[in-house]
Amino acid sequence: MDTEETNYLSKEKFGELTKELENLKTVRRREIAEQLEYARSLGDLSENAEYEEARNLQAATEDRIRVIEENLSHARIIEHPKGNVVSLGSSVTIQKLGEKEEHTYEIVGSAEANMQDHKISHLSPLGSALMDKKKSDTFSFDTPKGAQKYKIVNIK
Repeated sequence: MDTEETNYLSKEKFGELTKELENLKTVRRREIAEQLEYARSLGDLSENAEYEEARNLQAATEDRIRVIEENLSHARIIEHPKGNVVSLGSSVTIQKLGEKEEHTYEIVGSAEANMQDHKISHLSPLGSALMDKKKSDTFSFDTPKGAQKYKIVNIK
């Protein structure tokens, strides 16, 4: 099942997407239908900005519903790993060789990757270099500045 289409998600992200989808299908669709009905009541649809805006909102909402449904249909929940090997769901602390500063990242699926939250995709250069490594292992990965060498300080 580890195909390119598999969408790895944490339980939390899966729940967020499911909740958003439910809201879009119920509350949001009803609100847009009411906006369309009101806009129709204003008369001539060819020059009706409210109607055009409501139609655009409807199209964007239906597109978002389709995207979420697609993500959820290929979703696989990340189980929090046990053990001392880096895998999806691991929180990994690394240190660049020759430096004292440490950085901690959570390994997540592509849909959840966010550098501001220190969540990196298992498919990113750093994420893929970390996969299946153990504590104290050294590894390198290519960056625009050339190959960088790091050591794994801790895995949770």
